[in-house]
Amino acid sequence: QVQLVESGGGLVQPGGSLRLSCAASGFSFNNYVMKWYRQAPGKERGLVATILSNGGSTNYADSVKGRFTISRDNRKNMVYLQMNSLKPEETAVYYCNAFPSRGSGRNYWGQGTQVTVSS
Repeated sequence: QVQLVESGGGLVQPGGSLRLSCAASGFSFNNYVMKWYRQAPGKERGLVATILSNGGSTNYADSVKGRFTISRDNRKNMVYLQMNSLKPEETAVYYCNAFPSRGSGRNYWGQGTQVTVSS
């Protein structure tokens, strides 16, 4: 069974940091591009960060560049999102996504983890 399980969300003060984790199982993790998305209430889901299958290349939304870092550990089938200097407007549910590196097959989603940035 394919599973993506996010963890690490919670309540953090503005300017604080969190590290999100996503544990993958049930598919060939090393053949998938991994992405983090987020969705705030009433808004569409937006792409936050991307990392290629071998971890050699990353991309970020302009709004998070310099503050967020995506990484992966292919030995552990894990992907991470380090979030620094968090802003209240970044309160959202954060989702882990797996996308086939060659564009073949289906992509997978986790259930999400809530991040709340508030004082």
